[in-house]
Amino acid sequence: MYSPFFNPDIETMPRQELEQLQLERLKSTVKHCMYSPFYQEKFKELGITPDDIKTLDDVRKLPFTTKEDLRENYPFGICCVPMKECVRLHSSSGTTGNPTVVLHTQKDLDEWANAVARCLWMVGSRPEDVFQNSAGYGMFTAGLGFQYGAEKVGMLTVPAAAGNTTRQIKFIKDFGTSVLHAIPSYASRIYEVMKEEGVDPRKDTKLRVLCIGAEPHSEEQRKRIEENLGVKAYNSYGISEMMGPGVAFECQEQNGLHIWEDYFIVEIIDPVTLEPLPDGELGELVLTTINREGMPLLRYRTRDLTRIISGDCPCGRTHKRLARLQGRSDDMIILKGVNIFPIQIEKILLKFKELSTDYLITLESQKNGDTMTIDVELSQLFTDDYKRLQQLEKDITRQLKDEILITPKVRLVPKGTLQVSDEKKAVRVKDLRKLF
Repeated sequence: MYSPFFNPDIETMPRQELEQLQLERLKSTVKHCMYSPFYQEKFKELGITPDDIKTLDDVRKLPFTTKEDLRENYPFGICCVPMKECVRLHSSSGTTGNPTVVLHTQKDLDEWANAVARCLWMVGSRPEDVFQNSAGYGMFTAGLGFQYGAEKVGMLTVPAAAGNTTRQIKFIKDFGTSVLHAIPSYASRIYEVMKEEGVDPRKDTKLRVLCIGAEPHSEEQRKRIEENLGVKAYNSYGISEMMGPGVAFECQEQNGLHIWEDYFIVEIIDPVTLEPLPDGELGELVLTTINREGMPLLRYRTRDLTRIISGDCPCGRTHKRLARLQGRSDDMIILKGVNIFPIQIEKILLKFKELSTDYLITLESQKNGDTMTIDVELSQLFTDDYKRLQQLEKDITRQLKDEILITPKVRLVPKGTLQVSDEKKAVRVKDLRKLF
């Protein structure tokens, strides 16, 4: 009989003890950061020293760290150990300038594997399961991050990597995959190909657990994925600057993502004023690493928007919970003075069974002002009925106006019209206003 906890001493630690552990690790981390010229200069500018950190609230005295800081100090300017102690790096693509580089010691990698193992165990993964990873390997952290975590649990792992959906489905069937990791848009793609090939995921596979993350998605999309594949789909949150997957994860209650507070100190701030927000208010997630050797980061501005859920979780874990991410502060669309997040639009679209999960929001500048066009693919449930198509467009447009307070142009297009990638996150917004 397995314990419901991978590491019960840590996962159920009383809050007072957990916060004492955080404070000890915070003090140690801040001192460790003084090996970095970047943080030395930051502390000097603020007129503070590591000795100024006496309570957890004193984290607010520390400097913010941003993605721009990582790029400006490319490649190794924020490292806090001799380079000979680092055994791996991960980086972003760097398509618009220097990539962001994150360095890891062997201890960092071991702790990362433990964090992901906790997450996978929390959603019911056990050594008897077969785990298949459809994420890209290499510089992308979701590949190796989930790989080592799954091995830590003791599962047979299938490092299928990204793409080749037909092969993914063959592996799921032939190897008896029961736990799958996929980004939400790709999970929907797997189901579409299963339908094309006559595969019933409930009858022809052993799938029961799906881990989804890496791109914002609505509760409606999660429910549709669960219904289509016959699984429980659990939200995962990771960010490569922290380590990758394993930062926060839903438990089987599916009522928020537990963030591992023995690894991170969590803050929610107003992204404009940078002032802290109370639990329950939506704001930008800021994380401070407190269990990393190679490249600890202080008050890292993730740009991700969420809130802290108050109260205890029925699962028994004492670590704070984050609400479903609402998107990124830099993904917000401002149209005609209205602030809109793509996830608001997705929430409405997926209420309609006649629509698939693939859509594209296009923003353009016209003579009469900026416009929004939403192309969304019809599902295979829709019959060729022109009058019904017109009515459906009107119904969708009306509900979208109620949600986002402007009237977009909605175009319903046949299945397969929009470009779908088996390897990358779905492109949801095309802003052509930047061209004018």
